Amino acid sequence: MPIVELRDVVVLLGRFPALSGLNLSLNRAEVVLLQGPNGAGKSTLLRLCGGLLRPHSGSAVVLGHDLCTARAALRCRVGLLGHDSALYDDLSVVENLRFFAKAARLPPQTVVAALDRLELSRQLHSVPVRQLSAGQRRRVALATVVLRRPELWLLDEPHAGLDQEARNLLDELVAQAVSAGATVIVASHDHERTLNLATRTVTIVGGAVATQAQTAADTSSNRRL
Repeated sequence: MPIVELRDVVVLLGRFPALSGLNLSLNRAEVVLLQGPNGAGKSTLLRLCGGLLRPHSGSAVVLGHDLCTARAALRCRVGLLGHDSALYDDLSVVENLRFFAKAARLPPQTVVAALDRLELSRQLHSVPVRQLSAGQRRRVALATVVLRRPELWLLDEPHAGLDQEARNLLDELVAQAVSAGATVIVASHDHERTLNLATRTVTIVGGAVATQAQTAADTSSNRRL
């Protein structure tokens, strides 16, 4: 059974068709690179698959959940990293993680484990997010994804704002997730880096899939995104 099954999907943002008859089917443990010009619909597709948007028409099923009727049930099974970190500036790092853990009905111990996995020092745990650097904020946002252990990773320009060390760490995290059976969709302009692990490229133009192509990369855990 496909992890993502989209058929003739239309998504309207206001009156604008951000997705216009899009068709896409993804399987378990795939790493898909979304390509296309700015405004093509890549971010909208990620938000749709994350249960944040409802299709105006067409059929959309993600992880067995119909996006017209069961978007809320889907959200605890996906991890979405967007351009906006979605963190609360007035809360500390650990308070942000506790909030996301509680929303996902996860035990408290997942919080520190996720922060440690992103190599965020204990000294930063009590610091309000508004005081963090851009790179630190990005690591915290990634920690909110990691703590969920999602079956579907949705990453929008994930390497943006990260230094080389953090980029390598992200690559490692994604490779480990895929080895464990997760599916990953990445919207990125950093094609050279992303193609090292992507199993398929999908090009979106005008809100629809224009082309698809398999890549030569495999999904072994020692390959990097």
